[in-house]
This record gives sequence, structure tokens and C-alpha cells, in this order.
Amino acid sequence: MSEMSAIQEISSIANHLPFEVLQDINQRIGDWLASGGNENDPYIKQQLKFAKRFLKEGKYTT
Repeated sequence: MSEMSAIQEISSIANHLPFEVLQDINQRIGDWLASGGNENDPYIKQQLKFAKRFLKEGKYTT
């Protein structure tokens, strides 16, 4: 079984992120890809780390 890509991992935790955070990550990744970046680039992994850190720190309350 292959390992999930960073984008797939972001998708798998997306429902736990507030809309504004997910929208920001989506915009950043979209801009990155539109400028010629690759979905396997470290920048995408950085966005995943941000999302995971956001969830771990529990900064969002519903």
C-alpha cells in the first residue's frame, strides 16, 4: 500500500479544520501549483505540518 501524499493527508483531516484555515491552506496550495510547483514539493508538506500543528494546539473552539 502506498503512502498518502501531503495533499491526501490534508484532505483526510480537512473536516476537523475551521473553514477559514482550510480556505487559507487551499489558496496557498492552489497558488503554489498554479505557479509551477509540484504537489510533492516540501511547501505542500509545510502546509500539512501547519494543519496538524493547528489541530494539536487546539486553537479553534466551536
